[in-house]
Amino acid sequence: MMERIKRLFQATDMTVGEPWKKIIIFTIPMLIGNIAQQLYNTVDSIVVGNYVGDNALAAVGSAGPILNLLLVLFIGISMGASIMVAQYFGAKEREELSYTIGNCVSLTAISVIIIMILSAIVVRPLLELLHTPDSIIDWCASYLLIMFLGSVGSAYYNILSGVLRGLGDAFSALVYLLVATVLNIVLDLLFVIKFNMGVSGVALATVIAQAVSAVLCFIRLAKLTDIFDMKPHYLKLHGKHAGNIIRLGLPSGLTQAIFSMAMIIVQSLTNSFGEMFIAANVIVMRVDGFAMLPNFSFGTAMTTYAGQNVGAKAYDRVTKGARQGTCIAVLTTSIITGLILIFGRQLMGIFTTTSELVDLSRNMMSILAVGYIAMAVTQSLSGVMRGAGDTMTPMWISLITTVAVRVPIAYGIAYLTRSAEFPNGRQECVFISLLCAWVIGAVVTSIFYLRGKWKKKALN
Repeated sequence: MMERIKRLFQATDMTVGEPWKKIIIFTIPMLIGNIAQQLYNTVDSIVVGNYVGDNALAAVGSAGPILNLLLVLFIGISMGASIMVAQYFGAKEREELSYTIGNCVSLTAISVIIIMILSAIVVRPLLELLHTPDSIIDWCASYLLIMFLGSVGSAYYNILSGVLRGLGDAFSALVYLLVATVLNIVLDLLFVIKFNMGVSGVALATVIAQAVSAVLCFIRLAKLTDIFDMKPHYLKLHGKHAGNIIRLGLPSGLTQAIFSMAMIIVQSLTNSFGEMFIAANVIVMRVDGFAMLPNFSFGTAMTTYAGQNVGAKAYDRVTKGARQGTCIAVLTTSIITGLILIFGRQLMGIFTTTSELVDLSRNMMSILAVGYIAMAVTQSLSGVMRGAGDTMTPMWISLITTVAVRVPIAYGIAYLTRSAEFPNGRQECVFISLLCAWVIGAVVTSIFYLRGKWKKKALN
């Protein structure tokens, strides 16, 4: 038994064994971890929705797109790190792996400083630019400032867990995240119910919990001396390694930035429908976060799988794993989507006792259902391309679908459906546009994957 537990914490070599088994074994702890991470925002919403009110729920949700926009630096570094670590680990290049991990630590420190400075300057003006209702703008601002000023924990957890995943160790990151999630829930209840800190309390709880998970990741990496070296001179920024992290990670970061910008633009449209729809949008996005977890988990698993096998130059194995992984992702997502549709009202009712809000959220959620299956295809095949080093293609696809497809469709439908009853247009435009972007993205991603140019992007 102890030997089995010990193996769970070891790095996984995905260049050997049956591909679908390796992918599932790697994905399961990461899926559980992603569920735990999603609980951060979900618990925040449940606590403020039930103990502070619907406006507080709307405030936390309205802060989301801005929070994501300013955290893209961490997402970029994390993706670049995961790709490089996977490829160097697959190629068994210890020195290159050590420099990559050390440079990740240093780049993250620089990014945290930039985020802290930017947040203090832009948070309030951004909220005003988005016409955030006066009833929730102060809550939004306080929530965002606490999250950004305490972003060091979130930054290092995301980057270091990305390094662990690149090494094939998804289990350690899961354990640390579960610890942080439990701590976050306890602190949420303590700060909001006991100390009556409101929205600021849930932000502070999240910051503290993320810092704990980051420290645990540091301790874990420091023990992996049989795989790489964590010495001071590896922390010095090295042109080749820092450049490759940025080159590989920047497209992924820009992809998230583009997505967040589109969300912010659409958020302005969402805000025009009033606090009730803002709160409904928050509930849908929280449930949406869980519906998307298999897609993101399989996408990350495919990045690590492809990275290690491309590093080992086993391209036939990459193709076989891509086919198997995508089929499993589609099946898993179809089951979860069905469950969400069946138990939709019960899920929405967790966040609020307002029946009108529950019905509105349930109706909006049903629009997105088919889109989750499309996203299973997009995330899996994009993960393969990223793992091989082709991070530009997924970026351009995201650019096209989120900017050239979603935003015009959202505003177009809103404009065409204006009436005396709906002076700003039909609220459904927000979710119909998202569905269209997801379906088109799946088609375009499949075409570029089948063309096979991603096979020429490896580091070595």
